[in-house]
Amino acid sequence: MGKPPAFKLQLVGLSHEIVQRNGLYTIVPDCLTGDVKQTDLIIIPAMHGDMHKAMELNKDFIPWIIQHHQAGAEVASFCIGSFFLAATGLLKGKKCATHWIAANDFRAMFPDVDLVDDKIMTEDDGLYTSGGAYCFLNLIAYLIEKYAGRDMAILIAKAFMIDIDRSSQSPFIIFSGQKAHDDEPIRKAQELIEAKFQDKMTVDELAAQLCIGRRNLERRFKKATANTVVEYMQRVKVEAAKKKLESGRKNINEVMYDVGYSDTKAFRNVFKRITGLSPIEYRNKYNPVAVMV
Repeated sequence: MGKPPAFKLQLVGLSHEIVQRNGLYTIVPDCLTGDVKQTDLIIIPAMHGDMHKAMELNKDFIPWIIQHHQAGAEVASFCIGSFFLAATGLLKGKKCATHWIAANDFRAMFPDVDLVDDKIMTEDDGLYTSGGAYCFLNLIAYLIEKYAGRDMAILIAKAFMIDIDRSSQSPFIIFSGQKAHDDEPIRKAQELIEAKFQDKMTVDELAAQLCIGRRNLERRFKKATANTVVEYMQRVKVEAAKKKLESGRKNINEVMYDVGYSDTKAFRNVFKRITGLSPIEYRNKYNPVAVMV
């Protein structure tokens, strides 16, 4: 656009050379943490592998990030880089996005962070996070708009074909439940829900089968899974419906009945709340047979 660069980008490291974890190549940063006296924005990239090990290898960045944030710098994380941002303590009590596939692990490690796993990105007190994988493109476009203006953000979005109006990663989420907990009766409750999702089971009936009081069941279920019992039932039914819509030839009503719904409006509302799409929109998006019809 004939203008000077809007950003001065630097790759910051802890040492002058860093060997990639598999030894395939060596990374040479532009500068070290001690060389940075002031910055407007720190971006934490996505991480890979075991999160505990990755955070341990990079722990010396944490006081540096905190120091610059306290001095006015904004901090952004891409995808599961949110684990490292959360490890700084800066996200405590704040909203955060991450890759939906890592949501359960994130909640277990950082229960004091408000994880919104359906969001493409979040902004809270100069802290930014993005959802899974290519959601980082939406956050980049957002940051470009903030620092360089709407016109530049639109140009970038068009050049790189980024849908800057996307706000949810819900259509991509595969619900697998949260079973990484030690509450065996609650795990049994999850298994019952998943095995009998076609039935119209109530919370009271489930509690009776497990010989647990309803209030006790609901409290323990929410603590263990981050879902209420009803939410879990709905998500299991919707996940089953998604699979049928992706590969089958049944119409929407047939799928609705297969997963235990009889009210078309209720099914459509629950499906759209969880996936961000109506059943018809979801089928057209993911079922090649439906697209050709």
